[in-house]
Amino acid sequence: MENQYVRFEQSRIHGTGGYAKCDISAGTTLIEYVGEKIDKAEATKRCEDGNYFIFYINEEWDIDGNVESNPARFINHSCEPNCETELDEDRIWVTALRDIKAEEELTFNYCYDIADFEDHPCRCGSATCVGYIVAEEHFPHVRRHRDRELAKAAK
Repeated sequence: MENQYVRFEQSRIHGTGGYAKCDISAGTTLIEYVGEKIDKAEATKRCEDGNYFIFYINEEWDIDGNVESNPARFINHSCEPNCETELDEDRIWVTALRDIKAEEELTFNYCYDIADFEDHPCRCGSATCVGYIVAEEHFPHVRRHRDRELAKAAK
């Protein structure tokens, strides 16, 4: 499924990715992240079962985006994203953070929590990649951890 801004195909980052079909201006709303609205208990269960498409809405509810009608689930994570997600009521929109050139892969930061971060390696390839899929607020902690591990391996 495509729209006027996004097409989906094989990604250099991981699996399928979303790509800009045309030049896109910063602030443009590109696509909605859709799915089943579920409570936190169900979200926890599905995450434990390996579903990585759960998206936080608020303290009570999440969206399970692992549905055929949600191609936005294929937009990959990056430590240096060109998109962000915006919550509008119970709807999640992917918007351009900056101007994006046609054919550029679309990415946003998945903002995973620091818990179990080593279970979520990042393959974004950006110059500022921290090596794991975590929220930007956790980058300093993850960089310190990575540097310690590299120092140990060098000995």
